Amino acid sequence: MLFLNIYNDYISMENYTTAFVNSFIGNVQWIWKSVIFEVPWYLNYFWGLIVISLLIWGLEIMFPWRKNQSILRKDFWLDAFYMFFNFFIFAVAINGVYKVLEILFKEIGISSQFFVLINLSSLSNWLQLVLFFIILDFVQWVTHIALHKFPFLWKFHKIHHSVKEMGFAAHLRYHWMENIFYKPLKTIGVMLLGGFEPEHAYIVHFIAIIIGHLNHANIKITWGPLKYLINNPVMHLYHHSYELPKGSYGVNFGISLSIWDYIFKTQHIPEDSGTIEIGFPGDENIPKNFIQQLVYGFRKTKD
Repeated sequence: MLFLNIYNDYISMENYTTAFVNSFIGNVQWIWKSVIFEVPWYLNYFWGLIVISLLIWGLEIMFPWRKNQSILRKDFWLDAFYMFFNFFIFAVAINGVYKVLEILFKEIGISSQFFVLINLSSLSNWLQLVLFFIILDFVQWVTHIALHKFPFLWKFHKIHHSVKEMGFAAHLRYHWMENIFYKPLKTIGVMLLGGFEPEHAYIVHFIAIIIGHLNHANIKITWGPLKYLINNPVMHLYHHSYELPKGSYGVNFGISLSIWDYIFKTQHIPEDSGTIEIGFPGDENIPKNFIQQLVYGFRKTKD
């Protein structure tokens, strides 16, 4: 009996290892196929990210909000590297981990239907996508608040807030541990939607990238009356403000949508000059190079 248990454990571990390796290789191959244009354009996240970035960078150059800010702003190349590291390189490895968890759930008999709260199977594809976008954005809004509120999480989120000049590429400058926090909650958000067909989720994906890039860009956009629904650069600049309202651990937590901040009274836009200092007290202690930032948060620091 003992031998049988050991053998079964060995087989399970082998299955997990195989799943991780296959997922890793599959993601690497998918990225390479994207690079060489073997992936349909509407699914090509690699070139899609590049095109969106260049277009919004062009808007920054033509219509700069902070006119004294250089086109190649402070940490421009560091943030550009972060875009590809967080969006592709690290995602390749972490997707393998979630494939292993998927197998584990199956082995212990937990079906994806166990988590379903809303069944979307009877709705049109477009309505499914809208609900998917709204629910996913709310999950990320709650996670974002947690990153600010809890010291253990905030020490990793500091990397994102160490940006001293805002630009589109700052959108994807964040500590790799944030993927660990966000992805499980995103996965749960998807699992709550029974009948959701994810083949059209690329639409939501690209919309989120465009809004996120714009929110961090050196462009003044408020969207008019839609500012109560869609996040914008003016609102998000105050999220990065060095000085926060007294007693607050953060404001304007919206990712793509601003509506959550207005509903829960976490909005704060006192003016729109764009001249405020950004960062946080102690940001001078954040390492300046990528390698040191990778391990930041795992040891005691001066700040």
